[in-house]
Order: sequence, then structure tokens, then C-alpha cells
Amino acid sequence: MVSVFQATLKCTTWAAMAISAVALSACDNLPSFGNGTADTGAAPIVAPGDGGTTRDIEAPEVFNLTEQGLWDGRPSLGGVWVAHPSVTDPERVIIRNTANGRFVIGALFRRERENPGPALQVSSDAAEELGMLAGSPVQLNVVALRREEAPAPTETAITDFDAPEVIAAEPLDDAPAALPTPAAPVVAAAPVTSSGLDKPFIQIGIFSISENAENTAIALRNDGLSANVLTQESQGKTFYRVTVGPAPTAADRAAVLEKVKTLGFNDAYAVTN
Repeated sequence: MVSVFQATLKCTTWAAMAISAVALSACDNLPSFGNGTADTGAAPIVAPGDGGTTRDIEAPEVFNLTEQGLWDGRPSLGGVWVAHPSVTDPERVIIRNTANGRFVIGALFRRERENPGPALQVSSDAAEELGMLAGSPVQLNVVALRREEAPAPTETAITDFDAPEVIAAEPLDDAPAALPTPAAPVVAAAPVTSSGLDKPFIQIGIFSISENAENTAIALRNDGLSANVLTQESQGKTFYRVTVGPAPTAADRAAVLEKVKTLGFNDAYAVTN
């Protein structure tokens, strides 16, 4: 027979879970998720793909935390999220596992109840994406994200024109035959890439911090992938692109894309360079 205390405890637990589910689902409508200012001083972190009109940028001035995070092993509601006592308002964030280079985009909430161990609490879905084990603290980096309009793609000028054909003039019948003029040597153009694909590279992400880009590239190389870090500038800001490739064939490119997504880089997509 269930005691009054046990019945009360069970009801309280289900009520808490229901409230958490409502709070987590409400995060999709938060104004701060993607309505930040365009001039945040940070470079883009992850582009949505070819043809997209907006992209995420890191906003460390809003929230930036690096410390031990813990998943207690229990299933949790609300999808991918982390919680910390220092949070004032819910945020959309990128969560990085600094040990293996994996990252995921999710939500950040305020943690109300203090428990022993690390203050940064991790949901079960976030732990799965980050490769975390139950009860094993992992060093995590959590940075707020904001949305901005992505610049329009620029077209690459085509300069690979065919050389003009040289036609030798024939001498007149009454004129002495002229010595033939040697034809100019034809210089073969150097190949632009070893791949015949229009988009032979896979873009993993765009980072505002060089160390994060290098750590991501190292993690990919450790998994047997040819990762590159490209330093670029846009509107006076320096950012770092991580790509893999080039892939010689479409089948190779598809295999690389599938592999990087199994490693946790779900926003990867094919690019020209």
C-alpha cells in the first residue's frame, strides 16, 4: 500500500517534470534566439548552408563559460541544453567538448538547485552529441550565439580562355618565299584543383577563435580526414574556416560528409573552396 508521503513525492516529481518541459519548449520563442545585433565583434561560427540568408555568430560578450560539465546519467526532457547557476536569461549557445573537439548547438538555462559536483549541468541529448559518459565530468566551453544576415556569395571570374589560333599568311606567287615563322609555344594552364567537382570540399564550421578551429582540425585529422584551417577576413573581422578535402569524386565527397556528421558535425556541407 502506497503511503501518503510516497504519493505526495510522486506527484511533486511529475509536476516538476511537466514544468521543466513547458519551460524548455518555450525557449524556441525567446526573442534572444537569433535577434541579436549584427555588430557583435565576433566572427561567424556556423553557416546554415549554400543559399542561406542568415548565419550564427559567436557572442562571447553575452555569455562565455569554460568549466567542467556533468551528465548525471538520467534521461532529461527538452532536447539539447545545459544549465548553470550564473545564467540570468535563457540563451541559444554552442557547446564544445574541448577534449574531443565535438560541438552542438542548443539552449542555456539557469540552474536553480545546487547539487554536489560541477555547477554546469548537461542534458542527456547534449551528452550524447558531445560524446560524454554518465557521471564523468568533461571540460566544456559554452558561448552564446546571435543571428546575422549572411553576405551574398561572390562569383569567381573565369579567366581560363583559349589561346587565339595563329594563321600563317601565304606568300604571293611573284614574291620570294618567306622563311616560315615559328609558332609560339603553347603554355598549358596549371590545374586549379585535383578534383573535377564544382564543390570538392566539406565545410565543417567557421570560428572566431583560432585555437577552437585548430582543435577541431586536429580532431578530424585524428579520424583520418584531411582537414584544413583557412584564415579569412570579412568587414574588418578575422575568422577561421575549417574544411575537409578536396574529394576527387562525388562518391568520395558523400562518404566524407557522412563520416563528419557521424563525428558530430551535423552542420557540415559542400563548398567550392
